Amino acid sequence: MTLAAITSVGCSTITQNENQTLLLTASYQGNPVDAECRLKNDKGEWHSEAPASVSVRKSNEGLEVTCKKEGMPDGILKAISRVAGSMYGNIVFGGGIGAMIDHSKGVGYDYPDQLPVKMGESVVVDKKPNKQTTAQQTAH
Repeated sequence: MTLAAITSVGCSTITQNENQTLLLTASYQGNPVDAECRLKNDKGEWHSEAPASVSVRKSNEGLEVTCKKEGMPDGILKAISRVAGSMYGNIVFGGGIGAMIDHSKGVGYDYPDQLPVKMGESVVVDKKPNKQTTAQQTAH
């Protein structure tokens, strides 16, 4: 009975939520600012004033963030979606069916926990470490 339940529902669907809470901040020339922000992915759109904790629907697609404040250039951020560790459980327990369910619902993915928007800039944030940066730090 337990095996049937695991194989009929994705592993991440059981262990993870469809939403993720992210810390949204905005700054201009190194100083924190309050800004009106729009967060968007293929699962929805959310509006918030930065700084704030914002709950968004997870997706395998990137999260686009645009912040605006009168008298300042817009800040644009793209958060890369990465496979969550629980998604790998599908390979062992849920098989292809579980992975397909979690992929379509978005629960098998995560965004970086922090969204530091820089007004006047376009930045990309990613949970995955930059191999080049890691290699440079190791060489020193």
